[in-house]
Amino acid sequence: MAKLHFYYSAMNAGKTTTLLQSDYNYRERGMQTLLFTPVFDNRYQEGWIASRIGLRSPAIVYSLDFNFFIHIKNQARKIANLSCVLIDEAHFLTKMQVQQLCQIVDQLDIPVLAYGLRTDFMGEPFEGSKYLLALSEHLTEIKTICHCGRKATMNQRVNPQGNPILEGEQVEIGGNERYIALCRKHFIQA
Repeated sequence: MAKLHFYYSAMNAGKTTTLLQSDYNYRERGMQTLLFTPVFDNRYQEGWIASRIGLRSPAIVYSLDFNFFIHIKNQARKIANLSCVLIDEAHFLTKMQVQQLCQIVDQLDIPVLAYGLRTDFMGEPFEGSKYLLALSEHLTEIKTICHCGRKATMNQRVNPQGNPILEGEQVEIGGNERYIALCRKHFIQA
């Protein structure tokens, strides 16, 4: 039976690496997958999912008005043995898109694996994460650590000098140069 899975963590925990490993496992067994990444995350190259350790794979780009259900329904007619849908940076999804992922699972019986952050740099939930946490049948935290050794659960945005940024737009694409993962204690102390 298909399920909606949400794999979440703080920055730099290996979400994308885990997504690419899951995709590899499906394909190694002769199953077909579809990978998705947001159109505005072009850190590496538009239409590619890339991990910090060098793994990468082409992906379909989605925007905020992209309809996952219609797209997957059409693709399922063309692709024999479509076995899984994998979504990188799933925190950027809208409420409606998360509901569409539920339709894919419930009506098309195709598992969906979504990977993303739980909260932004201010400790506020992303819209996609909020609804994935509410509607997913399976939740998995991918763990990483703070500089103190505790489990990191928060994402801190920093300037080029490494100083915390405490206000700004919720969405600002970046990697290690822009964000650090912290435990709640050190996030609050910032």
